[in-house]
Amino acid sequence: MSSELGAHVKPFTLFNHVGMHMPNIVKLCILMKELKLPYECKYLDFTKNEQKESPHIDYNPNGRIPTLVDHTNNDFPVWESNAIMLYIMSRHDPENKSGFMGDTPEEKAQVMQWLFFQASGQGPYYGQAHWFIYLHPEEVPSAIERYQDEILRILGVLEGHLKDREWIVGDKPTLADFAFLPYNIFYAPRLLPEGITVEDRFPAVGAWQKRLLSMNSVADTINEREIQIKKYANTIPIFRGEKKRMEPVLPAIEATA
Repeated sequence: MSSELGAHVKPFTLFNHVGMHMPNIVKLCILMKELKLPYECKYLDFTKNEQKESPHIDYNPNGRIPTLVDHTNNDFPVWESNAIMLYIMSRHDPENKSGFMGDTPEEKAQVMQWLFFQASGQGPYYGQAHWFIYLHPEEVPSAIERYQDEILRILGVLEGHLKDREWIVGDKPTLADFAFLPYNIFYAPRLLPEGITVEDRFPAVGAWQKRLLSMNSVADTINEREIQIKKYANTIPIFRGEKKRMEPVLPAIEATA
């Protein structure tokens, strides 16, 4: 099997960041492992602006990751992580045998609702907090405070929702859980105001995270990321101009099930 990406032996290519720093790729790896869809990652060095160059830009005019190329569908490309998850489900689990879209029309609507909230709320606010804390050329305390407050607000929404339930939608994991987890476990610990932890301030969210971390697909993805993080930790910053290196956050994983 070959394409513009060259010869490949797996049916999917995921464009990824060198070191697997970015949380949006994680949800896709979890889903594809759950559905047993083999993929290979093509790692891009952002310090060389490879995400804005061919071949990636040929598949994704926005020049950001992640991007999926489906070699089982004439190298069909999809970008934006939640859109990729929905595409994977519609094409590779069209009958929703996994249940990841919810079990009823109402649950499907709720899954979509939380995916939209993750894309419009959690991702942007966590991302802006990361920018102003670690990457902005000058310190802007008011911006840092604003986005940290938004992180606390979003965690509060999740806390209230998860107080009396195990999963975001229904009685088992769905795309909604996969979408919210990565930013919480990798970014929240280094973005929250000093002295605040998810586990202490938001115990229902902490318990939900532990349930997800016990899944093999999640543990395997985190281990995959850990290998990449360690491989590049001392060589490649996330972006050019990074003010200081962040210690990678590697969640403790208990026995998987």
